[in-house]
Amino acid sequence: MPEAHVYNEQGDKLGTVSLSEQVFGMEPNRGLLRAAILSHLNSARVGTVGVKTRAEVAGGGRKPWRQKGLGRARHGSIRSPIWRHGGVAFGPVARDYSWRLTKKMKRQALLSALSMRSGTGRIIVLKELKMEKPKTKQIYEILKRFGVEESCLVVTAEAEPNVVLSARNIPGVSVTNARKISTYDVMSKRYLLVTEDAVEKLEEELA
Repeated sequence: MPEAHVYNEQGDKLGTVSLSEQVFGMEPNRGLLRAAILSHLNSARVGTVGVKTRAEVAGGGRKPWRQKGLGRARHGSIRSPIWRHGGVAFGPVARDYSWRLTKKMKRQALLSALSMRSGTGRIIVLKELKMEKPKTKQIYEILKRFGVEESCLVVTAEAEPNVVLSARNIPGVSVTNARKISTYDVMSKRYLLVTEDAVEKLEEELA
């Protein structure tokens, strides 16, 4: 059964905690990890590029001039692509790049990510992390004691606004909670700093 050391905010080791084999001790599925990360990145893409076709351009409800007798070329609409301010033929069209994974696949990918971080000893369990008010210096010093200030995901059991506000100005550091954690969050950072109650919450939700 995997284990992790438990520390306080001063960096003192308080003991060890046993981690659930079903959550932190699985054989990582690298294919699912890749799929989950690509799914996240593709869903974040904004397919806003696009132009109007002749069916979408305003105006052109009537024929510009009669078909015969004027010596002009025949036209049926000023929205034609060959007209100035007309529609564009075969232009780029806005598209949705997102693709979804099933709930089971998402869950397995998250378990693989947590197990991978646990297997390499990159999960640090904190006894508790409570902040009375936002203080960037305070949380930065905590992270620096463990040497994870450059790339770390802080995981709390519930939403902690003061922790989020304190850490958001630190490059390479993100904060989430046990209910919102994702595979991309875990894999985008080198280390996980998890509170003890967050570990319990994760095992309760995922085991």
